[in-house]
Amino acid sequence: MTMAPEIFETSPEKLLSPVLSAFWDEPRSWTLETYLRHDGYEGARKALAMTPDDVIAYVKDSGLRGRGGAGFPTGMKWQFIPQGDGKPHYLVVNADESEPGTCKDIPLLFANPHSLIEGMVIACYAIRSSRAFIYLRGETVPVLRRLHEAVREAYAAGYLGRNVLGSGLDLDITVHAGAGAYICGEETALLDSLEGRRGQPRLRPPFPAVAGLYACPTVVNNVESIASVPAIMARGKEWFRSMGSEKSPGFTLYSLSGHVANPGQYEAPLGITLGQLLGMSGGMRPGHRLKFWTPGGSSTPLLTDEHLDVPLDYEAVGAAGSMLGTKALQCFDETTCVVRAVTRWTEFYAHESCGKCTPCREGTYWLVQLLRDIEAGRGRMADLDKLADIADNINGKSFCALGDGAASPIFSSLKYFRGEYEQHVKGRGCPFDPAKSTVWADGPANHQHAHLGVNA
Repeated sequence: MTMAPEIFETSPEKLLSPVLSAFWDEPRSWTLETYLRHDGYEGARKALAMTPDDVIAYVKDSGLRGRGGAGFPTGMKWQFIPQGDGKPHYLVVNADESEPGTCKDIPLLFANPHSLIEGMVIACYAIRSSRAFIYLRGETVPVLRRLHEAVREAYAAGYLGRNVLGSGLDLDITVHAGAGAYICGEETALLDSLEGRRGQPRLRPPFPAVAGLYACPTVVNNVESIASVPAIMARGKEWFRSMGSEKSPGFTLYSLSGHVANPGQYEAPLGITLGQLLGMSGGMRPGHRLKFWTPGGSSTPLLTDEHLDVPLDYEAVGAAGSMLGTKALQCFDETTCVVRAVTRWTEFYAHESCGKCTPCREGTYWLVQLLRDIEAGRGRMADLDKLADIADNINGKSFCALGDGAASPIFSSLKYFRGEYEQHVKGRGCPFDPAKSTVWADGPANHQHAHLGVNA
């Protein structure tokens, strides 16, 4: 789950930037004692000596963008919280990491939970909040235990509770375990779940910044977004901007998985390429070549080996026709059947659809039926256009982004690998030997966890 520290020492390119992952390999890296040895809570001390508005401006000037997928500027999101409204303000950290292929927030919380807690202290001070919540994916019980212990340590040391570090800030953090629904990664569905209701997306407006948790102004941020703030405050916004690109500055965690020699978390500046990451991680598994990959998990349009040199930042990946998303780099070699992979992804989305809106509820169901027929050799050529038509009726027309995510693999796989779909139809079945591809086990029950098999 952690990256090898020698990568940083021996890489001649010096492309990696260990900040959040700098001491993951140390014994008991998750403890407050270890965190303090690495200048822990220094960023919070500096922030608490500033005014809340100055902290917001500082984070905004740093250029930090949300690491949960959308890439929205973090400081701007904090700035949207209305002040002087007489209502409680809340910070909610989205730790419901569920995107197929994504495995960065969970290892971060497992190895370095205090980076998140310190970031929450800074964020709550900035938005004038005295209550914060961490919504964690419930299946990750070891992480839940470590988070509870880290929060306990922070209370005991005076980093949480009454009058934090003598600043006048009172802050309580609640760790909440979700029940395991992909839809609860959507921020408004997460808020409904946190309030004790069925996790389903809300109609917007009003947005969470105005009426979020308990109808009060709420900031919802990703784990990595908040955990990046302490380093920015401690080391400076200029230091942060010295990495990455002008519009996508800073460092981030890339989850490299699939048919690669050394899967894992690689922390690097935004703008590194998949080719560079593969060069440092040993490339694809021996004797095989890259066929297709996802830049941000299965809900982002897939790319091919032609895109190895695309800078992995928000602008460049967007220009290439995909999205950076959660930076989940799933790499598949030539043994993988594209139709089979897209079918498994679509089964996942159909299973995880909350059913609130018709395009997603009905559309994902029918996509699965068509894809299963094509994979099994029962498809017709007209089914390919029907796939695209159904995906088009979901994309941009569903209640939340789950529908868009389900449509993305359909559009992109038909764009780059239509011939492979036609091969399934004309040949009456899949031409690939499933025994040679090690990505998924058969059976819908395995889909949710098998996609993380190399990284879990």
